[in-house]
Amino acid sequence: MQSFEDIWALACERKGGEKAFEASMPEIISVKKLRAIPDDRWLANMTKRIFQAGFVWKIIEHKWGGFEEAFWSFDPGRVALMSDDDLDNLVSDTRIVRNGQKITAAQANASFICDLAREHGSAAKFFADWPDEDFIGLLDVMKKRGKRLGGMTGPYFLRTMGKDSFILNDDVSAALIRAGVVDKKPTAKAAQAKVQEAFNEWKQESGRPMAHISRTLACSIDA
Repeated sequence: MQSFEDIWALACERKGGEKAFEASMPEIISVKKLRAIPDDRWLANMTKRIFQAGFVWKIIEHKWGGFEEAFWSFDPGRVALMSDDDLDNLVSDTRIVRNGQKITAAQANASFICDLAREHGSAAKFFADWPDEDFIGLLDVMKKRGKRLGGMTGPYFLRTMGKDSFILNDDVSAALIRAGVVDKKPTAKAAQAKVQEAFNEWKQESGRPMAHISRTLACSIDA
């Protein structure tokens, strides 16, 4: 398997040198800070990433104040208990993007957040305390228990919350193939287990979080 040192050198060469590339690394926050994030903010960001998926991100950002108002500041208990009338009103609410399937996903994910809070004391504790060495396992939980959190949405949600994460986009997948980790885009569970193992080894080698390794992989590929 290709060493992280070699991958880092390729990325730095393509991105203007080591100093410039280092400055572009995504921010990862501590477990303590993640645990302190209120559960409504986890639901809010989860919902934002779902609405941005396959849509113009700038429109969602522009309307986000309206989303906060329409979804009662993303109080998980309130959103989970939306009535049929509430859902009907949201589908016609011009403050938000009126996508019925994504609106019902917000309700389902509010229930998911509430369940995690009952099981772990808070959803924040669940996400913060999940071990980095089994990030693939966390994605699997979100896909199975949440709504519309598969694909790129779940990893982007976690990354933007500050949770250490990797994102298996096309460039990262290409770098993993070049590194000899997998022979095609890792969609199967067995291939994803190999990816997790590789990230764990590179993390030990470099002392860097997975998010930095993920970005380095992506940037080591020719555009």
